[in-house]
Amino acid sequence: MFNMDEFDDLFQRMSRPFLDIEDIWYELKNSSKMQTFGPYYYGYSATLGPDGRPVIKEYGNIRPSLIPNAENREPLVETIADEKEKTLKVVAEMPGVDKKDIKIEVVGQTINVDAEHGKRKYHAKLPIKQRIDENSVKATYANGILEIKFRLKEEDRPKGKTVTIE
Repeated sequence: MFNMDEFDDLFQRMSRPFLDIEDIWYELKNSSKMQTFGPYYYGYSATLGPDGRPVIKEYGNIRPSLIPNAENREPLVETIADEKEKTLKVVAEMPGVDKKDIKIEVVGQTINVDAEHGKRKYHAKLPIKQRIDENSVKATYANGILEIKFRLKEEDRPKGKTVTIE
């Protein structure tokens, strides 16, 4: 059986990380940095990849340490490949900006998305595993949601050659 001192010690050790986080948050909240930076958000997005394995991505403008890391926010981004229709759709949540504030660049197998409107700044660098047709890109933006669509390129199939036996 536990005596009360052992139980108190165990409880103190278990609650210490939560108290430390609370102290850090209180210090950030009352600092001048907190007044000029924000809002704060952080999270994970979990999806299944094309191979059936889970894909977990972080998003937000604050890391688990609760210390702001940049002026740019990283939008929540979802990539959806439709093998049946041979398309790839990238959806990014970027509220508070206008269509004219968004810049999209496709460089090889990477999509760079930047947006700035007043104090809101977004940046995302998205590596694409599928082969995409850069010339087929179409983008729409409505109600804070950016959609970028591509046609997938056909796989290069090696051309065979019939060999005649002499």
